[in-house]
Amino acid sequence: MWWNALTWTLALLAAVFHLGGLASAFHAIWNCRTSASAIAWSLALILFPYLALPAYWILGTYRFAGYQRAFRAGSLDKAVLATYIQRVGEWAITDPDPVEQGFQRLADFPITRGNRVDLLIDGEAMFAALFEEIEKAESYIYLEYFLIADDDIGRTLKRALIGKARQGVACYFVYDELGSLGLPWSYLKEMREAGIKIYPFYPARVGAGRLQFNFRNHRKITVVDGRVALVGGVNVHDDSLGRNPFYGAWRDTHVRVEGPAVEGIQLAFLSDYFWASDGLVPERLDLNPTPAPGHDTQALYVANGPSDPNDEGMLFFLHCIHSAQKRIWLATPYFVPVPSVLDALKAAALRGVEIKIIIPLRWDLFIMYLAAYSYLPEAAASGIEIFRYRAGHPHQKAMLIDDHTSWIGSSNLDARSMLLNFEGNLVVFDKAFALQVEQMLRRDLEQSEMMGRDDYEKRSFLFKLGVKTARLFETIL
Repeated sequence: MWWNALTWTLALLAAVFHLGGLASAFHAIWNCRTSASAIAWSLALILFPYLALPAYWILGTYRFAGYQRAFRAGSLDKAVLATYIQRVGEWAITDPDPVEQGFQRLADFPITRGNRVDLLIDGEAMFAALFEEIEKAESYIYLEYFLIADDDIGRTLKRALIGKARQGVACYFVYDELGSLGLPWSYLKEMREAGIKIYPFYPARVGAGRLQFNFRNHRKITVVDGRVALVGGVNVHDDSLGRNPFYGAWRDTHVRVEGPAVEGIQLAFLSDYFWASDGLVPERLDLNPTPAPGHDTQALYVANGPSDPNDEGMLFFLHCIHSAQKRIWLATPYFVPVPSVLDALKAAALRGVEIKIIIPLRWDLFIMYLAAYSYLPEAAASGIEIFRYRAGHPHQKAMLIDDHTSWIGSSNLDARSMLLNFEGNLVVFDKAFALQVEQMLRRDLEQSEMMGRDDYEKRSFLFKLGVKTARLFETIL
């Protein structure tokens, strides 16, 4: 009797999986960005539904329309927003060249003058600046981080925010639900009891979308009183201060921004807060762009994500590469470029652009570490130089383009940052700042060793098999 019941139950489950696989295959054909992805997912869903069906709904969806629909339906009053944009326009540069126009179109925001941008090298400098600005806050503080941990630096931040909240400063906090997975409820409870409005960012508020591994908010943003902002690659955990014995010294970069460019950063936070809070707008919001006294640096915050209609995250990298005439120096913790970006890098190298890329010597995600090796023969053949950083773990995301343009931000050189995550990078159009970035990256290069074709070709068969297998997942890594 029980055997018949078990047989019917297994048959029913098999039918559900196969029907679900077939329906999901049609979904993949309709929604996947590329024909290759559509073919791969649809075949897997039809032939191996027991494995492919859960994997597809966790990893396989690539569009995030709800975010844009929600923000456009509510958010700021349209008249207020129009006035705000007009005020920012008073500080916009005039007659932007084609490269500058491209960045402006990607950001949907103007490059502004009148800014001060300070380079913050490593966690100590970033957290010193962060706590200094929090202490100065008079009206409000916006914070948004992919990873916040309940460790020494995380608890220090919590105490600082609770202290300001008790002084009457309004605090608004967005954290990524997956990136901060280990954050205990007690940590959040203390902040909420102090009046801090803190919300997780997740792909969907209810239903199966809550299982999504994609669509993470990878930005790191702090805005204080609408006058100053901090953005870059530093998360709020002790690793960022070199306290993890596995990684040792943690190499990271952030920037402090003061001036009209802060408004673009503030708008990115408002969009994310609106989504995370299910339609709320902070009660305290300064919409008056103010130049930094005695400074006139041109800068622009380029925010991108999976809600963009044209894959702006990928286009951002392509635009940077195509605009280079002399050199591209890049530091990234992950080197798993999508095919179009890899081709653009190879084409730039072939036309004489000096390309140097700094990646970690040690791994934090082993599959990403392996996949990077697969690009060494192609890189060597086209003249791209790849370096492994030996003095710790490089988590920074920074690029130097020629002698005038540079950016610091949250984007890694991988498909996840280009297509699946919400990211943000501050692009600075200034020779003096570019020189600082050059000096910083030059020091990093001096503590790195160049890799070549032999670093892959002289490895064992099993290692090469692992590398080739890892690369199969390049579109979702």
